[in-house]
Amino acid sequence: MLHFLWESISVQVLLVFLVVFLLVADYMKHRKPKSFPPHPFYLPIVGHMYLMNFSNPMMPVQKLNEKYGDIFGGDIFGVDMGSESFVIVNGLRMVKEVLVNQGENFLYRPEMPLAGELFSNRGLLSSNGHLWKQQRRFTLSTLRNFGLGKRSLEERIQEECRYLVDAFGDEQRDPFDPHFKINNAVSNIVCSIIFGNRFEYRDEDFQKLLRLIDETLTLNGAIMSQLYNAFPSIIKFFPGAHQTIFRNTRLMRSFVKEKIDKRKEGWNPSESWDFIDCYLQEIAKDNGEGVFQEENLMACAVDLFLAGTETTSTTIRWALLYMAMHPEIQARVQAEIDTVIGQVRQPALDDRSNMPYTNAVIHEVQRKGNIIPFGVPRMTVKDTVVDGFCIPKDTVLMANLTSVVCDKNEWETPANFNPGHFLKDGQLCKRESFVPFSIGKCSCPDELLARTELFLFFTALLQKFTFQAPPDTTLNLQFKMGITWGPKPYKICAVPR
Repeated sequence: MLHFLWESISVQVLLVFLVVFLLVADYMKHRKPKSFPPHPFYLPIVGHMYLMNFSNPMMPVQKLNEKYGDIFGGDIFGVDMGSESFVIVNGLRMVKEVLVNQGENFLYRPEMPLAGELFSNRGLLSSNGHLWKQQRRFTLSTLRNFGLGKRSLEERIQEECRYLVDAFGDEQRDPFDPHFKINNAVSNIVCSIIFGNRFEYRDEDFQKLLRLIDETLTLNGAIMSQLYNAFPSIIKFFPGAHQTIFRNTRLMRSFVKEKIDKRKEGWNPSESWDFIDCYLQEIAKDNGEGVFQEENLMACAVDLFLAGTETTSTTIRWALLYMAMHPEIQARVQAEIDTVIGQVRQPALDDRSNMPYTNAVIHEVQRKGNIIPFGVPRMTVKDTVVDGFCIPKDTVLMANLTSVVCDKNEWETPANFNPGHFLKDGQLCKRESFVPFSIGKCSCPDELLARTELFLFFTALLQKFTFQAPPDTTLNLQFKMGITWGPKPYKICAVPR
């Protein structure tokens, strides 16, 4: 009977049955509770990918926020990208609600395919639960032990500032791209903590690694990479940017593993010279918990290396670009530097409290640069009610930080580069809607280090140079999308003061 039925079914009937089955399965998978946040019309299989703008994802998000804000009076909506469901919250009130007031319900990191390849699920950025808490606790404690917030680390950054100033001076006023000099300088701070050493700016192997990292982080914004995130089981068989990310990630991990193996050869349990030494000590006394393992050490080292380099260096590149495009603001910063520090003594962290305008400019660079516009994705630990809407367990949450730092109700001139946003009566003022490091329990663990680096590098460079556009060149603020949103490659002239 079965044989007869099989032979009697035509190819057309079989195809129709298969299509219907896939549609029903897709509907069941993406079925939402009645109180789920409002969302656009859903297309089977692809979800809402038809709304995407791969060159600027902020545009459709802004349109959807305006649409559903007008209709439902809220700042929350849902979208489906391939196999994954997202909820996006907008505005300071909603971002605070999910990241602070209900932060415990959004502690988990989702298993995003590309992020899993790049950061794995063992380190600081993509792990969850007890593992994440222990890795974060240990990392923060170790960073403090190695000088975070202390004079010793400040001196290390000041030393690197001198190297960077010399490297800029070597350009002799000629146009140059500051990208990888800045990357190298910022990376050296992280490398000195993780590996116990820095790398010369002319080290060809390290320069290749920095370029490989830059390519990897940039390719995360490519179309094929985004498609891989939506349909990993299918797109993994196709060529494209995601395949380059896979290859580059293996090379980066190989670099870190080589450093760990070399350290293990002469490791002395009674000495702690860097992050690797401290982690090896934790592995030795793990007591079978499995929290501290060599695989986790490699994941944490990669996370610190990538995140600790990319975010700060990208912000500094935005800062130099803004200074070259706003010479009047640059001149005012330099006047404050000359008054407080002078031209001989090197900038120190103690100077920051006496330099409100310079500090305000750095804050405004972070606001306008907006290098991580959606923050880091979170995931619901359990079914959660937000603003009257039900968000089921395991739903990915995106906090639209752009809607906070560019909110016309929070900022006087949100579209303009205006250091006055952070000044009141000539002094630096705090703004609750200033959230470049995110907020809540999952905020950036490197915030203190990043703030220190930004102030010291920025003031050291503007103390010694005036940054200008090359002759017959018009600079612009076009961005390059990736893990972070940085300026497109540009050249400037560093004119000695």
